Amino acid sequence: MSASRLEAFTDGVIAIIITIMVLEIRVPHGSDLASLEADMPVLSAYVLSYVNVGIFWNNHHHMLHVTERVNGKVLWANLALLFWLSLVPFVIRWINDTGFTALPTAAYGIVLVGAAVSYQMLEHQIIAHNGRTSRLALALGGSDRKGKLSLALYLAAVALAFMRPWIAIVLYVAVALLWLVPDRRIESLIKKGEGSST
Repeated sequence: MSASRLEAFTDGVIAIIITIMVLEIRVPHGSDLASLEADMPVLSAYVLSYVNVGIFWNNHHHMLHVTERVNGKVLWANLALLFWLSLVPFVIRWINDTGFTALPTAAYGIVLVGAAVSYQMLEHQIIAHNGRTSRLALALGGSDRKGKLSLALYLAAVALAFMRPWIAIVLYVAVALLWLVPDRRIESLIKKGEGSST
């Protein structure tokens, strides 16, 4: 089975997730900047979540670009990733109702941990199905320092959310900034492939 149908399905689900996220934002009651103040938690959570979902989508796209074949295990791993991403609108709604309080802020991190672990499982299943000499395996090599660091920061943020929620938010933003540039290992492989095909 090729990866194109999996990519199309994932693109559709992520588009729906982003649509649901924006629908959670209420229109301010007033027409001045002060009326936006009450909606700042949900607007901030929306911006951060949009970036995070975009990062997962971007890296997913690059990963599937170098994936030759998928099987049932890959499909299930992909569904696990989409499950965690589909919870992002739920935690945004919770933050909207309560602000950046301890439990909703920690729940946001738990969703990001679940998505990060699922993404790593998806990578593992693709490599297991395509082999250790596949394009993805060669691109990733044996080290994933950025992925491990991200997971550690997410877990620290979940714990810190119960003491200082603002520190957790800073860590979530830090991880997002870390991933704004797609995985360079895959990017360089894609560029090499494009160069050799011309």
